[in-house]
Amino acid sequence: MDLHFGDSKPTDEEREAVDALLGPPGSAWEAPFGDSAVRSDADLRWARGGRAARERRDLLLPGLHAVNDRVGWISEGALDYLCRRLTVPPAEAYGVATFYSMFSVKPRPATVLHVCTDVACAAKGAAELCAGVEGRLGPGSGVSVERSPCLGLCERAPAALVVRAGPPAAGRGGRTPDPRSSNAGGAEKTHTTAVVAPATPEAAVLAASAPEAAEPEPPASLAVPQAGQPGLTLLRRIGVVDPASLDDYRSHGGYTALRRAFTLGPAGVIREVTDAGLVGRGGAAFPTGVKWKATASQPDHPHYLVCNADESEPGTFKDRVLMEGDPYALIEAMTIAGYAVGAHKGYLYLRGEYPRALELLSNALEQARARGLLGDDVLGQGYAFDIEIRRGAGAYICGEETALFNSIEGYRGEPRSKPPFPVEKGLFGKPTAENNVETLVNVLPILTRGAEAYAAIGTEKSTGPKLFCVSGSVERPGIYELPFGATLGELLDLAGKPDNLRAVLLGGAAGGFVRADEMDIPLTFEGTRAAGTTLGSGVVLAIDDTVPLPRILLRIAEFFRDESCGQCVPCRVGTVRQEEALHRIAERTGAAAAGDIALLREVGRAMRDASICGLGQTAWNAVESAIDRLGAYE
Repeated sequence: MDLHFGDSKPTDEEREAVDALLGPPGSAWEAPFGDSAVRSDADLRWARGGRAARERRDLLLPGLHAVNDRVGWISEGALDYLCRRLTVPPAEAYGVATFYSMFSVKPRPATVLHVCTDVACAAKGAAELCAGVEGRLGPGSGVSVERSPCLGLCERAPAALVVRAGPPAAGRGGRTPDPRSSNAGGAEKTHTTAVVAPATPEAAVLAASAPEAAEPEPPASLAVPQAGQPGLTLLRRIGVVDPASLDDYRSHGGYTALRRAFTLGPAGVIREVTDAGLVGRGGAAFPTGVKWKATASQPDHPHYLVCNADESEPGTFKDRVLMEGDPYALIEAMTIAGYAVGAHKGYLYLRGEYPRALELLSNALEQARARGLLGDDVLGQGYAFDIEIRRGAGAYICGEETALFNSIEGYRGEPRSKPPFPVEKGLFGKPTAENNVETLVNVLPILTRGAEAYAAIGTEKSTGPKLFCVSGSVERPGIYELPFGATLGELLDLAGKPDNLRAVLLGGAAGGFVRADEMDIPLTFEGTRAAGTTLGSGVVLAIDDTVPLPRILLRIAEFFRDESCGQCVPCRVGTVRQEEALHRIAERTGAAAAGDIALLREVGRAMRDASICGLGQTAWNAVESAIDRLGAYE
């Protein structure tokens, strides 16, 4: 049995949004019945192009974006029309549309103000910001205020993001289009965004009323306190190179690594990456060379490369800074990775909350294609490779690689069971190598300096440089680059550690807390593991004694409850029970809370042991560490 929308029809605006993406319908089978513009009696006697339409299932997510961007929400008529165009069952499309937090299937104003309430912003007054904004923007304001998970702007907390559907109003604003924008070249702009960070209620309300006229964001280099300093590897171009200029990138060593890759050949590139000891920087620390070799060796074709730029871990913003400050580096690194694994198509899955990264990456892709650095014959070497950006829509679980594959394919972003592993059956059921932004960008210095020189940085088991996202109660929040092996204390000294430091959250919501007297922990995968915590994706959130720790723990529990995809019982039920227990003990300590703490431990063990993916397996980590290391409820 399927879900049907009856006689619901799309508005002209909704139809135009879908047709702009998919092209005009070719028959009445693809259009609402009764549409005289395409209907003919002969046309309805048989279905044509069904297989071709089904093969475009992966355009479901872009289609939902197209409608949401133009109108602000997704009506039954619009969803039904999109389903007809792609021959997707309405029930399945409805399940996808309701999976993502940035979409709405209920009417809402064209302007949405997302106010971050996650851990970094919560520590900087997100609750007061929300109250101030909601007090100024009532039901009749024409603005929908939504409390949002992490927006990836932790160094400028508290943060807000304005999204206004539809083209900019005529005569409104007047700000000159950014030449680095993908919409600046003449394409119609379907929606407008504005970032406010650090945000005040007054600034957020002003941006919501006129996002076209909002103040532009500061350059990415302001998120890098070390910008311009000698000795940097991954951050050396940020603040030095114009992120919109391909010529500037090439004059600072750009595309040197790709040329060496063509000299080495695919097997030689994989050997260099393996010898360098590069491991994944997203938290799992899986050897990159092993993954690439396994993908390249698969006889099934085609092979795919996927860049995971959906960094949704609260407190993480390093990939955003890399993409905004050095976008061509990611394009070059993806081209090298595609060459190594035998892929001719790459997908860059980008957070929907990163509008500036989208603009700069879109510009970089256009320029690279125009100059022969992407396309049918990259650098005249006979290798064909291109990259397509796919926007996420607000789902933390899509940071898990197989959930990301499902999202690209047009399904709900739910993790798959393993095996088979992605190197065997990944995107579209084909061999796929998936890496995050920081991992890929590390490939460039490996090829330009050589594996031996790269491996000399860091420690024996954790080689190379590492980016750390420092936020919270520090004087100089931002992205820091240090070699693996530096201590937590050394990093926080660079960032300006407060005298009243109480604790540090390592690894984000999925990580763990350490005490203020544990500053000698080495920042390596093996060092943090030996200390009973995790390095994760590089989140370092400092908390002083003015921040209410129980409120932070409750926010972490709320985050996992909201972000659980609901596919498996341990996570779906466990995250709810964890939040309920933390609500009960929020105002209690000692013996009164002992029963609920025992329940938390039991639920946490069940989630860790039985959940399908890392979300449920790590949902208890931060709470457990706060209880055991910090004595949070004593």
